[in-house]
Amino acid sequence: MTSGIHHVTLITGDVQANVDFYVGFLGLRLVKRTGGYEDARQLHLFYGDYAASPGSLITFLVWQGGSSGQAGAGQVSELSLAIPQGSIGYWLERALTHQVKVEGTAQEFGETVLRLRDPDGVVLKLVSANLPALTMPETDIPAEHGVTLLSEVQEETTAFLTRNFGFRTGSVEGPIQRLVSDVGDVLDIRDAAGFWSGAPGTGTADHVAVRAKDEAEVEAVERELRKLNSSLTNLHDRQYFTSLYVREPGNVLIEMASDGPGFTLDETLEKLGHTLFMPPDTPDPEAMKVMLPQFGLPGEERVVYRDLIYKHRFFTPENPDGTTIALLHGTGGNETDLMPLAHSAAPNATLLGMRGRSSESGVQRWFRSFGPSIFDQKDIRFESGALEAFFGEINTAYRPDPEKLVALGYSNGANLLAAAVLLRPGFVHRAVLIRPAMVLDEVPQTDLSGTSILILLGETDAFRGQGEKLAEALRTNGATVTVRVLTAGHELGKEDAQAITDWLAS
Repeated sequence: MTSGIHHVTLITGDVQANVDFYVGFLGLRLVKRTGGYEDARQLHLFYGDYAASPGSLITFLVWQGGSSGQAGAGQVSELSLAIPQGSIGYWLERALTHQVKVEGTAQEFGETVLRLRDPDGVVLKLVSANLPALTMPETDIPAEHGVTLLSEVQEETTAFLTRNFGFRTGSVEGPIQRLVSDVGDVLDIRDAAGFWSGAPGTGTADHVAVRAKDEAEVEAVERELRKLNSSLTNLHDRQYFTSLYVREPGNVLIEMASDGPGFTLDETLEKLGHTLFMPPDTPDPEAMKVMLPQFGLPGEERVVYRDLIYKHRFFTPENPDGTTIALLHGTGGNETDLMPLAHSAAPNATLLGMRGRSSESGVQRWFRSFGPSIFDQKDIRFESGALEAFFGEINTAYRPDPEKLVALGYSNGANLLAAAVLLRPGFVHRAVLIRPAMVLDEVPQTDLSGTSILILLGETDAFRGQGEKLAEALRTNGATVTVRVLTAGHELGKEDAQAITDWLAS
């Protein structure tokens, strides 16, 4: 076996900052973008050398806007990249120029090390090492890897990795046992007895993948590990390589990945990283693509997100027609939930997904309730004001065409949107309310002339009567209201997208 590190997978909470750091600052190449194999709604980015060589790869699962984790026992604490000897000064100056957080320099195992932190807080070490350079896009950064594992059972972890994955023990420095591969990659096993336990989240590593020559080698190791019956093993076809997952005795997730077939399976070498691919078994892959966060490579156009009242996400189609649809999810949803529906209804519209900021028992909502159909009237009024203010913010920050701006809400999101239309007339002139209910105890008298509203009710929805009551209140106040009763309950159905398409066209 040619042992070594195949890739290291980490978690980021900001895809654009991540791309700017690993491509823009470090000079790595984005070699593949896919939906996650465990969760297709999760973007997965792969960086590496120009040829996407096994051993050069750093990958990131994108938890956009996710909570930070904490590196601790049972996790990776640091990621190392080799740089040419004598180049520490260049990289220190480059880090300061790019406003990258510098932790300082040190001597470790006889090598000069520059410690940095990426935008998520991951500790990245640039190590001045005598290793052969790989072919990089524009720089001379070799991409041989090293990682530091925090283990409460250092000897057991060392024995497991040397016995099963082809690493050999190297020198010891303080609490760190170094393991070395055939190609020069290193795994540093730090004694973490007494450390706090690691917590998954952005800014932490998910797993380390070691190399195997081919699928047969992965399967052979899996058979040997199953004989031990010491840890659950999982074998997967990841399309670009065959993977085996296992937890070593210190609880770090280790993957074994085959060198082939490689990333040129579905893209040419010159076009690597240009196309977003979804795993083969993804249900409705085009809908899943709409839910993934978008980004721009250095020099490309990108959305510069503003810090506004509600967390939000844009989806921009290939050929935008100037329409912007603002989306308010239902109870328990998030800013991406309605993007597939809206994209199906209006393929050339720019989508602005919003996230409600009320939470009950860990469930995301738009306003508080005191029980079934007992709504907090003060909170509804407060959040209606916040919604109006948010639309004022987006008009200033992003400048959508006011004549082509549509607000669309489902269930709890539709309820707040409808209440805001009645309480704050004029902040939006076109709205789609899907399975809404009247949530205001007192309906204000206001002027909604010039406001056009589509209401989509479910034929068997328990809230249908409340939706009809809302439609009457909106009409009474001067809005132009179109009501469609669809063959559905409260859940979204196949007829919703077509009904929205027809209404937008009219």
